[in-house]
This record gives sequence, structure tokens and C-alpha cells, in this order.
Amino acid sequence: MTILVTGATGHVGGELVRRLTAAGHPVRAMTRRPSEARLPKGAEAVYGDADDPASLDAAFAGAGGAFLMSAQGVGTAPGPTHDIALADAAERAGVRRVAKLSVLDGGTGADVIARWHAAAEAAVTNRDWSWTLLRPGRFMSNALQWAGQLSAGDEVRIPFADRPAASIDPADLAEIAALALTTDDHAGATHELSGPQSLTPVEELAVLADVLHRDLRAVPLPPEAARAGMERYGFPAEVVDAIMHRTLGGDRGAEVLPTAEKLLGRPPRTFAQWAAIHAHAFLK
Repeated sequence: MTILVTGATGHVGGELVRRLTAAGHPVRAMTRRPSEARLPKGAEAVYGDADDPASLDAAFAGAGGAFLMSAQGVGTAPGPTHDIALADAAERAGVRRVAKLSVLDGGTGADVIARWHAAAEAAVTNRDWSWTLLRPGRFMSNALQWAGQLSAGDEVRIPFADRPAASIDPADLAEIAALALTTDDHAGATHELSGPQSLTPVEELAVLADVLHRDLRAVPLPPEAARAGMERYGFPAEVVDAIMHRTLGGDRGAEVLPTAEKLLGRPPRTFAQWAAIHAHAFLK
């Protein structure tokens, strides 16, 4: 069965392409820039853009399974148009097994983020195919956003610096996605996922400092600075309000969940393990 991987050059999609091809599965790696994609042997780069329905039909043609994810920002459209377009294309192509990358809690709640992800998940679950929802919390790869600052010095300005999260390694998430796409064991399942430990960004930076053998210093940003940064980046006001409320008003995402270890048959990777593998990204 050929498996179409959307977001194939991203942190999760890239890991999934490598895992599937290593196991001998035919893979189509969808990207908006196929000529620039560096893919393992056995993966075919195909052009696809959620804003170009014709490109999606060509990308999904002949696929029996699909990994669906979207980087479309919440609130940038009336709804998750990219998620819906991907699911529509998969259905037209006759895809029979789908794994959808969602977020922790999915559409639970009433704010703009919840409404968005509820619609995105429904685009997958309301179809006549085998589906699996993957709901991770924070990714360990979020730490890669520090690389630019670390290339200039040893200080890192960090919003929500003391907010803990049980971050997950994208490679572990990709391994779980591969299981969902290549076995019948996860049909109709919703997997809420975390890593093995709850750390604040300040604590993650301390781990990274040990890995890099550098004296790194965190500069916590006040909530007002975090809000201003999101507004400058173009986040809609309703989305900024929801993010601030979710981050400062509770600790959801800090709990270590048992699901990943149960599905993997081993402990998920720690942040220290992730940092050691990706240390080169901070040496530029």
C-alpha cells in the first residue's frame, strides 16, 4: 500500500517518511517544493498545496493510506480549510486508512482554538475509512527556535519560561503514526501523547547547555512581551487571548501521559536524548 505523507519535510512528517521507507513501504512525500526535498530511497517527492485542489488530486492518486497534517494557523481563515481540503482529496482518491495529526485535547472546549480543531478532526472522523487521531502536546523540536539566538550568544529570550510541558520527540510521534498507518490496531483510536518528563523551557535550556557544553542563560519574557510578539507575528486577537488563557490559566500539557510508552513498547525519548541527536542544529 502506498502511503501519502503530507508535511513530509517537517519534523514529524520527515521522521515518518524515513521510518516508513526503512520498513519497505512505498511512500509519497508531499511538499510544496519537491525539487528541494531531501528524501530517503523509496520515497517519491510529489507537489501538493492545500490551496491548490488539483495538485492534491494528483498527489493522493493511488494512495491507500495517508498521514494528514496542516500548518495553517488557527484563525487565519473562517475554518481549517487546509485540513478539509486534504481530507476531501484523500476521500476522492479512495484512501482507506488515515492518521491525522491534531493537538492535545483536540476540539475540547469552547474557544477559537477548540472550535478550529474540532472542525479539523471532524473532517477525518466523519468519513467512511479507518482513522486514527494523534493528539500530542508540545514538541521537543520547538527548542529549535532557539538556534538563531544561540548562534549570536549564550542568552535565550524565552516566553512562558516557567510553564512546564511534557514534550514529545517528533520521532516517537512518527513511530506511532507509522503503527497507525500500517496495522489495524489503531482504527478509531484517539491517542493523547506526551514525552516521559515534564520540564519548563528554562529546564530544557539547562539540559541543552549540558549537551552543548556551553553556559547558556535563559532570559524569561513577561506575559505582556509574549502577547506583543504574537500580535506582531499577525496572530488574530481572539487567538492570542485563547493562547494566553490556556498557557497562564492552567497546566494542561504538563502531565506525563502513559500512552506513548504503551504504544511504543518502550519509554519515549527524553529531552536529553533528543538534544544529543539534534545538537548539530545549534552549532551553526
